Amino acid sequence: MEVVFAVVALVLGIGIGAGAGFLFRNAQLRKNNGAAMQTAAKIVADAEEQKKRLLLEAKEEALQTKREAENDLRERRRELQRSESRIANKEEALERRLQGVDRREAALGEREKEIDAVRASVEELKQQQAKALEQIAGLTLAEAKDQIMQKAEAEMHHELAKRYYELERLMHADADQKAKTVIALAIQRLAADVVSETTTSLVPLPNDEMKGRLIGREGRNIRAIEAATGVDLIIDDTPEAVTISCFDPIRREVARLALTSLIQDGRIHPARIEEAVEKAQKEVEETMRRAGEQAVLDAGVRGLHPELVKLLGRLKYRYSYGENVLLHSVEVAQIAGMLAGELGANIQVSKAGGLLHDIGKALTHEVEGSHIEIGDEVARRYSLSDAVKAAIAEHHEDDRGTPEAFIVAAADAISAARPGARRDTVEFYLKRLEALEDVANSFPGVQKSFAIQAGREVRILVQPEQIDDIEAANLARNVVKKIEENLVYPGEIKVTVVRETRAVEVAK
Repeated sequence: MEVVFAVVALVLGIGIGAGAGFLFRNAQLRKNNGAAMQTAAKIVADAEEQKKRLLLEAKEEALQTKREAENDLRERRRELQRSESRIANKEEALERRLQGVDRREAALGEREKEIDAVRASVEELKQQQAKALEQIAGLTLAEAKDQIMQKAEAEMHHELAKRYYELERLMHADADQKAKTVIALAIQRLAADVVSETTTSLVPLPNDEMKGRLIGREGRNIRAIEAATGVDLIIDDTPEAVTISCFDPIRREVARLALTSLIQDGRIHPARIEEAVEKAQKEVEETMRRAGEQAVLDAGVRGLHPELVKLLGRLKYRYSYGENVLLHSVEVAQIAGMLAGELGANIQVSKAGGLLHDIGKALTHEVEGSHIEIGDEVARRYSLSDAVKAAIAEHHEDDRGTPEAFIVAAADAISAARPGARRDTVEFYLKRLEALEDVANSFPGVQKSFAIQAGREVRILVQPEQIDDIEAANLARNVVKKIEENLVYPGEIKVTVVRETRAVEVAK
């Protein structure tokens, strides 16, 4: 029973508590709902206030934009009105100008008609005057024009010659100074020996009895010597000497060395002669090889084929006008290198071209053709550069394609023109002098001409009544051109024209 009461009491307590909690919760919910309603009402009121403010600001901004647009539109209208006014004024001015142009064209048309009429009358008067002048002068109009043109041409020719003379004088003054400076620097830096030999070789003998031993029994020794060396051995009345004659200098040198060896040894017979000649040939070949190497070293040229160097050494025994060709080639290479250095050209090409410019002379006794043609063939055989080939092939030509070829030709002329460098035969010397005087005498107005200074200068006396000072300068220039075109000569030739006038009176 107590338990039942206790259970009933517990159930009642739980029910009372549940009811009390429910009431408390409802009361709390009503309170929260009231606060939320107040907050929402406040937010709505603020939103309405913000809406009104934004609408007012938008209306004010729209009004301001409208006023600015109206002001801009009024300004544009005023500017348009001003532009229309300016255009209208320009159109009026253009219309007035067009009217003035029309009036001027009309006036010009009238003037042209007047001018045509005057021109016709002038042409008629001109024809009448020309006919009158023809009757007075006895010349037709064409003849008078020809005389006037001839006179004008003569005056223009004189003026052009005078102007050309002045320009040439100024140009030569500058060019000669620069050329002399360059050439003088090159020549001053060169120190070369001058070597000259005759074309025959003389072998000394210890006594005249040696001549009989050289001839041998029934001439067998001299025949063996000539057959082995290819030279002519001349044994005459010259005391204690025999002469070797041969067009090939290398053969002559081999024979000289062989004879010298045989004379020193004393054993002279055909077998010994062959041994001596063979030994002499080897000595000469070795000498040529060393001479070629020394020449290449002295000239400062690099990269030549060994066979080309040996061929260059053959020039040691080659002479031209009494000048050793190998020493001349080395000298030309050195001068060409110096000139190229002064002028800014290719120094190595100039040196190589100068050293090898006469390489063809090493084979002129063995190969048919001029030394230039042979040298060109040698250059192609040993694959020399095109510039070096041009220098070899063009050093005697008038037209040269490269600066280096011109430099080599100039160096060749400088080397050959040195006093004492070359010797000419008397016959060739006289022919050259006569040719120079014949060229000078071929021009009209020349009274006399003289070739002086071994043919390096020509002095021309002219008739003063036929040639004036300006024509004298033209004559000198024309003589120089004809000499360059028709004659072959070493170095350069100076042409001097002398015009002399004399006034003579006799007192009585």
